[in-house]
Amino acid sequence: MKKIILVLTIFSLAFISCNSFKTTTNKTASLEGTWELNYVTGPRIAFDGLYPNKKPTITFDLKENSISGSNSCNRYSGKLNVVGNKISFKEPMAVTKMFCPGEGENIYMSMLQKIDSYSISEDGKTLNFIMGDIAMMRFEKK
Repeated sequence: MKKIILVLTIFSLAFISCNSFKTTTNKTASLEGTWELNYVTGPRIAFDGLYPNKKPTITFDLKENSISGSNSCNRYSGKLNVVGNKISFKEPMAVTKMFCPGEGENIYMSMLQKIDSYSISEDGKTLNFIMGDIAMMRFEKK
């Protein structure tokens, strides 16, 4: 009887750990694709004033382990650094250098540098970039 209980306990623990790994992998996989910024905290200028013509985007390519996107004017690309729900944009990125009026581009790029984690809504349509425990940026799946 003790052997049966021990075997069932070990089997249950193995099953639970496999499911938790699967959930983590699915969350990371749900980053894949293009997201469009629809909220940024901090600036005193209204969101539509920061990005009157084009909203910033970010595209995750998990196969190539890279990110790319538009900061509303210029294109950027870099290496993806993600482990679980921890994410970092601190490594240097390649950025085009067209002249862009306004502060939207600078606010977006400097805010990315501060992000240390992310969360995705249950429906998979909203991505939040988080600094500490505060959601700093919110994106919508495209």
